[in-house]
Amino acid sequence: MTTPLSGITVVGLEQAISAPLCTRHLADLGARVIKIEQPGFGDSTRHYDRVVRGMAAHFVWLNHGKESAALDLTDPADADVFTGLLERADVLVSNLGPGALGRLGFAPEELAERYPRLIVVDISGYGRGGPLDHKRAYDLLVQAEAGSCAITGMPGAPVKPGIPIADIGTALYAYSSVLAALYERDRSGRGAVIPIAMLDVVAEMMGFALNQVLHAGTEPEPVGMGSPMIAPYGAYPTADGQTAVLGTTSDREWRRLTTDLLDRPELSADPRYAHNHDRVAHRAELDEIVGTWCAKRDLAEIQRLADAAGIGNARLNGVRELAEHPQLAARDRWHDIDSTAGPLPALLPPALARGWAPVSGRVPELGADTEAIREEFGSSIAE
Repeated sequence: MTTPLSGITVVGLEQAISAPLCTRHLADLGARVIKIEQPGFGDSTRHYDRVVRGMAAHFVWLNHGKESAALDLTDPADADVFTGLLERADVLVSNLGPGALGRLGFAPEELAERYPRLIVVDISGYGRGGPLDHKRAYDLLVQAEAGSCAITGMPGAPVKPGIPIADIGTALYAYSSVLAALYERDRSGRGAVIPIAMLDVVAEMMGFALNQVLHAGTEPEPVGMGSPMIAPYGAYPTADGQTAVLGTTSDREWRRLTTDLLDRPELSADPRYAHNHDRVAHRAELDEIVGTWCAKRDLAEIQRLADAAGIGNARLNGVRELAEHPQLAARDRWHDIDSTAGPLPALLPPALARGWAPVSGRVPELGADTEAIREEFGSSIAE
């Protein structure tokens, strides 16, 4: 069993979600991740709640497998330790506020000159330049600016998705960019400066909706648990009080749905529903047809018949059902991570190659590794 990033040192000048999730995934692959936190307070997510045996749910999720060094980078002695870290690090990931790295004396371009092998990921809300580059950016704010809330929910009632997609999407782009930069450095010997704007990430995710506006001139209308681009495709109450989620994503699936599942072959032959764009125009009547069929049957029967017909389907679950999901349990997707409160259950990383060892790192207490980091990386030890 191997850890593919063993020997790689990552410094996280990080807070909240986007940078910490990126560096946690690097730690999952065996990198040494040193998290820099504000003395006395630390990462803001430490204080969201106390639901995990006195620790915050967000912090435990995002930060296991890391070391924590509480350093005040405005203090010369701590800045000296941080400089020592950068001299020996492979990667720096930062998502501080606009311009904060430069004000601290660690502007990305200057770091690239001083440490040519260092990979610097500089996460911001809106990127440099433009009228919004000075603004703070949280997940909801970026989603609002980028239009994702406007295509979620129902017409006239925009909704922020429950998952922080701006933060998570940014984390995954940062993570994949670090891996690409490490590969490139092996060939060129040089690091990279990688600016990532959260607005750009969500704008990329909005590509299909942007194309509709750019080429058709129409705004996608949100349709609750469905897609503005596909029909029928949604959530339908069942006779036993459950909710079945099913639908079609192609003309071929539409024919199977009507003929093999609904036993309504006349719908398949109706030219009003021949192609997906036709069905989108008749969404309401198709939802009524599928909804009426589902309302007469229990969820188990619907799923059995849908599976037999080759129609994708699911059950609408809550978070409790996810925590107890038999598919996760059957595939051994859980492992224990360490903490001062004892072992804690956590999901394995989604991507582990055969032969890669899963890393069961600890959840660090604030500043738990500060003195050891000072000893290892500081040229002068603070008294």
